[in-house]
Amino acid sequence: MTAPPPHGGRNASEEAAPLILDVKGNSLDDGPGIRSVVFFKGCPLTCVWCHNPESKKAAAELAYDAGACTGCETCLTACEKGALDRNLPGYVDRQACDRCFACAAVCPSGALERVGRERSVDEITASILKDKPFFDTSGGGVTFSGGEPTLFPSFLGRLAESIKRAEVHTLLETCGFFDANRLTELVLPHLDTIYFDLKLFDRDAHRRFCGASNDTILNNFRFLADMAHRGDIELLPRIPLIPEITATEANIAAWAEFLQSNRVTQVKLLAYNPLWPEKVTKIGANNTDADRAALQCWMLQEVVTQMEALCRRAGIEPL
Repeated sequence: MTAPPPHGGRNASEEAAPLILDVKGNSLDDGPGIRSVVFFKGCPLTCVWCHNPESKKAAAELAYDAGACTGCETCLTACEKGALDRNLPGYVDRQACDRCFACAAVCPSGALERVGRERSVDEITASILKDKPFFDTSGGGVTFSGGEPTLFPSFLGRLAESIKRAEVHTLLETCGFFDANRLTELVLPHLDTIYFDLKLFDRDAHRRFCGASNDTILNNFRFLADMAHRGDIELLPRIPLIPEITATEANIAAWAEFLQSNRVTQVKLLAYNPLWPEKVTKIGANNTDADRAALQCWMLQEVVTQMEALCRRAGIEPL
């Protein structure tokens, strides 16, 4: 099966270097075993419930944590644009701020922080491989997450190759909106596993809540499912259960039928948590959906159980 048409990704010569949000060690939630997770900044989707809203924009951002601020006002002197004002709800005038990050550099408490930094492949690899004994002992490895790592296929491919050269398991977490040809050429040869997130099966609903049609995502999943069936890659679909949006009988039933048609028999259901709105406030973003009553509460276990039962009735085993 050939790769589906690309969605318009950049050529390698045009690809900008990604910003990295964090390299988090000792993770137990992003794949098998003990893992290190590389969080890329930038995503082609704008899901209204995004648990990492600071990862949506590819550019560096300034975050302000009111709870960490000591009121020393050292930052006021550092800001030449006068973009900091105690009378503003979020302290930062986002229109006046030129993101020079001088304020973050002098903030003693870390209340003001630069979000996203350039890091080289060699730097990330060296940092990660210090934990190789833990990977080897636990059956763990490295997970590429975000944001969306596939926005930067050249960098991602070089990083994955560097990690694989050290005989470490590599896993990609993706929203599925990528250029399949470039992923095949640059990244897939260096991956062991892909966690592929499926959100809304209905095209219009996907556009409404995620900012884009899901056509590319569906085509890319079909392509990878065919590879997985041949044994070329390990593929695990995941569905985030978002109250009143993705966690509906119609949506889960549609996904179960889609998975069955692609000979995929397992799925991971991810229970929603309401911890992300505070992050939206910190970066001064605007998300009117954050006020939806359904998104203020933790996912009820009875809803998860109901969605799991729907999957099982369709022959799809929830993990």
